[in-house]
Amino acid sequence: MVRIQSKTLNLEEFLELPEVKPANEFIDGQIIQKPTPQGKHSRLQGELVTTVNLITKSKRVALAFPELRCTFGGRSIVPDVAVFTWERIPLDQNGDIANVFQAAPNWTIEILSPDQSQTKVTGNILHCLKYGTQLGWLIDPDERSILVFPLGQQPELLREVDDLLPVPDFIKELRLTVGDIFNWLKL
Repeated sequence: MVRIQSKTLNLEEFLELPEVKPANEFIDGQIIQKPTPQGKHSRLQGELVTTVNLITKSKRVALAFPELRCTFGGRSIVPDVAVFTWERIPLDQNGDIANVFQAAPNWTIEILSPDQSQTKVTGNILHCLKYGTQLGWLIDPDERSILVFPLGQQPELLREVDDLLPVPDFIKELRLTVGDIFNWLKL
């Protein structure tokens, strides 16, 4: 996590800045650059997006997006995976998926990178829940654990390979265990 020191900007001014890689986020009036994704992070992110979209896309239930900027509640964040139900995906004037998403995702998934602040990432998940996200996951590849944040409930730490991960109601047929997630890291 890199804090970028600059003159004080508001959210609208931040959104006018050019996009950079890795992405900057606007949190509590500060610009914070996300760490560059590494191997484990990229693999888990790709598998999660693919797995969710295999179940939801053909039925037009939801779509999973990697690294999608979501601006709402005074913040502009870029979850590792943002899942939006079909009817909440914004469209442009041509009926295509819009470039700007000004809402919290229905499901937010974050994958902790080695140099990333767990507090900052947890703060983003809690911010999403405050604005209507149904479920948040914080995946820690080094600890082989997943911290689950159900809306309105106590977070739960899952680390046993057979622990079944809770999923949002719109994708109940998705059945993944902690072991399934971390087996994606094996070749």
